[in-house]
Amino acid sequence: MSQFHVKRKDVNNVSIVYLKGYLDAHTAPEFEKTLQELVDENRVKIVVNLSELSYISSAGLGVFMGFIEDIRNKKGDIKIAEPSEKVFRVFDLLGFTVLYEIFHKEEEAVSKYSKS
Repeated sequence: MSQFHVKRKDVNNVSIVYLKGYLDAHTAPEFEKTLQELVDENRVKIVVNLSELSYISSAGLGVFMGFIEDIRNKKGDIKIAEPSEKVFRVFDLLGFTVLYEIFHKEEEAVSKYSKS
């Protein structure tokens, strides 16, 4: 079983969440806990960096869906940055590219918040 890590970094009013390893039913609660903490702190401008995420399951995708409405209701958003080709294909196949902005570089996603 692959190691999974969630790391958070706050940059001004944007929070960046780094996911590493496999995001599946066993590891999704850790990601969910991080997003819940951000919502509780009213830090709703979120970038999720997937550059080191090697796998995402439907349970992992469900975490994104479980928070997006609440975050958008609070005038925030979740932007996705640097997914691998494999992870991007999963997002694309399931229509997440329509629901979420996906960026090649983390800096692009972060700077998008300063324009909104």
